[in-house]
Order: sequence, then C-alpha cells, then structure tokens
Amino acid sequence: MSLIVQKYGGTSVGSPDRILNVARRILETQRVGNQVVAVVSAMSGVTDSLIELARQVAPHPTEREMDVLLSTGEQTTIALTAMAINGLGGQAVSLTGAQAGIVTDGFHTKAKIANITPKRIHSFLDEGSIVIVAGFQGESFEGQITTLGRGGSDLTAIAVAAAIKADLCQIFTDVDGVYSCDPRIVKRARKILEISYDEMLEMASLGSKVMQSRSVEFAKKFDVIFEVRSSFNDQPGTVVKHETAGMEKVVIRGVSVDRKQAKVTISRVPDKPGVASRVFNEIAVINVNVDMIVQNVSAAGTTDISFTIPADELPKIEKHLGPIVAEIGAGGFAAQAGIAKLSVVGIGMRSHSGVAARMFELLGKGEINIQMISTSEIKISVIVDEDRVDDGARIVHTGFGLDEVESSENEIGFIESGVPAPHKLRRSG
Repeated sequence: MSLIVQKYGGTSVGSPDRILNVARRILETQRVGNQVVAVVSAMSGVTDSLIELARQVAPHPTEREMDVLLSTGEQTTIALTAMAINGLGGQAVSLTGAQAGIVTDGFHTKAKIANITPKRIHSFLDEGSIVIVAGFQGESFEGQITTLGRGGSDLTAIAVAAAIKADLCQIFTDVDGVYSCDPRIVKRARKILEISYDEMLEMASLGSKVMQSRSVEFAKKFDVIFEVRSSFNDQPGTVVKHETAGMEKVVIRGVSVDRKQAKVTISRVPDKPGVASRVFNEIAVINVNVDMIVQNVSAAGTTDISFTIPADELPKIEKHLGPIVAEIGAGGFAAQAGIAKLSVVGIGMRSHSGVAARMFELLGKGEINIQMISTSEIKISVIVDEDRVDDGARIVHTGFGLDEVESSENEIGFIESGVPAPHKLRRSG
C-alpha cells in the first residue's frame, strides 16, 4: 500500500461534472490499494468573484477579513468533493487547513507555513477514509485564518506530502506536464519527462506558469518528488526531482518567455560606495521586485545602472525614483516598457561550454537585438523587444534541437501509463 497526495486545481474542479470526474479519479487511486489525501483549490472563478464581492462592500477591505472570505472558496470545494466521493460509494472526509493541522505565521493574504501536525489526517486514513484537504489556507499560531497567496494550493499539497511522508505527490492541473516551451508559442514544443528542482525553479521564475517557484523550493528543501500531470487524461506527466547524472546529457531543458517586463536606466550615477545601495533600498521600500541588473564600466567617475521590473510596477517607479536620483546626483532616469525576457534553462550548461555564444548567434541571425544579458549556472536570460520575443523563442528552441522528439536514451525515468508506480517516484530518506 502506498500513501499518495493528489492536488487538483481550480480548473479541474471548475464544475459539478468536473468535481465528479475528480472524485472518480481519487476513488480509482484508492481502490487499487492506496491511501489518498487530496488537496483541492477553489472552483475556477470563485476566488475572483469573492474579491469582487468584497470590493463592492468595502473599497479597501482588511487583509484579515479577506482571508476569512477567500478561504471559503476552498471549503466549498472540499465539501463538494467529499460529497461526490461518498455518493459514488466511497468514504471521504473534508478538512479545512486548520483542521488538517496546517500552522502558519501571522501574515494575512501571504502567510508562510510554519509546521504541519498531520495527526488528524493519519487518523482518518487509518479508518479507511479518503481525506480531502482545503488548499491555500491554514491557521496562525494565534488561531487566525490565513491564506498562503498565489500558488498556495500547490504549496499545501507539497507540504502535506512532506509532513505525512507520502510515497508520491501528484499535481493535477489543466496541462499534462512541463513543456520545453509554451506550446502556444512553439508548436513543436515537447513534454519533458523529468526535470530537476533547480531547472523547474528557474523556469517558474522566468515565466513558466505551471508551478509557482515557492512550491518547488519547498519540494526541494524537503525532498518531495512530485509529478505535474493533467486531470483530464491518464497520460504520464513531468516528474520533478533532484538532478541525476543522466540529466546533464540534455544541455538545454527548456525555453521560457516573460512578456510583462520594463527596463529602467539611471544615467551618470556617481561611481562611489553606497550609491547603488541607496537606490535599491528605496526600491525595496516601495515593494518593487527587481530582476536583472546591469552596471556599465565607470567612465569619468560615473556609470549607468539598468534594471528590469514587472511592467505594472512602472508607475510606482516613475513616482518615487525621481527624488532619489536627484539626491545621489545622477543625471536622470528613463523607463521603457514593451520589452520581454527570453531565457534558456538546463543543468547541462554546467558541463557544456558555448551555450551563450550559440544563443547569441541564433538571435543575431534572426535580427533580434539583445538589450540586456543575465546568467546563472544553469540559465541565460536576455531582454529583447516584446514584439520579437516569440520569434526569438522559436529560433532558440529549434537551434538547440528542442523541436526533436526526446530520444529513448534521454528518457531517464520511463513511466508506463496511468498512475506511476510508487517505487519509481518514492521519496528518499
């Protein structure tokens, strides 16, 4: 008997019919001899409706009350899912985040999980029940309802899997795995069979919307192997795990695109200690996330500093940066929207040279201008005009051979069909 955690997103439980389909899938998993804990999100559209409802009665609702309100979306789904399983002849019980023993810090709307006491979950499992847990929520040390922020249900599933020492964690969603690029951009993008935590983290932070990086970080920290797969078919998905020696055979694992970027350049910045700190401390105070940073070589005692931010943060930057620029004695600043980030990711870069040169060559032949460059051990990112980023993604995807179907020698973790055999995905330790 294996212990399996399954997570179903809002699209997967978006209607009564879909909830029944999920109930059947959960029951099927149990009936082949497994214990099952299912983590579910609110039905698609419900959270947005609740937010709109709150704004109709209060333009600026308090975060505490927003958590109380938004947590009801998942509570509705857990009850309906348990009802569906019971109606199909199974035995299920629903638990809120607090009832499942999920304890968080006290930061409303973006709480972090402090610990999980899974005693109640184990008790119901031992009785033969399927346990349905509300994702996205928990309870603070002070007994307050809290929510975990964007991607919270994925985080709940990973954290519960770690706490109960599950043999397998499956993230069911509306896509059937992680692809080498967004199939809407690159028609020949292929599903990746296995990917390392580090590669998945980079792709999540670089624009891939399959998983939030916060959940992947948690999985890596607690060594939770998980699989991203579709709730609408029985095809195997993408297994996310610690890297293996064989993974380095693939130099580039995927290509990511993030359109909503803007570039800010501060010109003629005095080249002396503490100036950059003053600038970026002020940006941190107004809660703007900075991504790529490039500083030019100093000339005549000054330098230019360029950095990228999410495009929707531009108004905030334009409002607050001027006084700081004047204070440090810089020449001024310019902001540019209409740019995008194009990235290639692969742990094979650690053992293969010439990846950057090849990427730049491909983009040059495609007459796509590179405005900024950022690298890490396993990724290269460039800033290009937004209206050329799709062309760039297709050129790079083809140029690195990602259009080709993955060969059998690179299929490191072959999964036969249906629910993967637990021994092939069992957590270590």
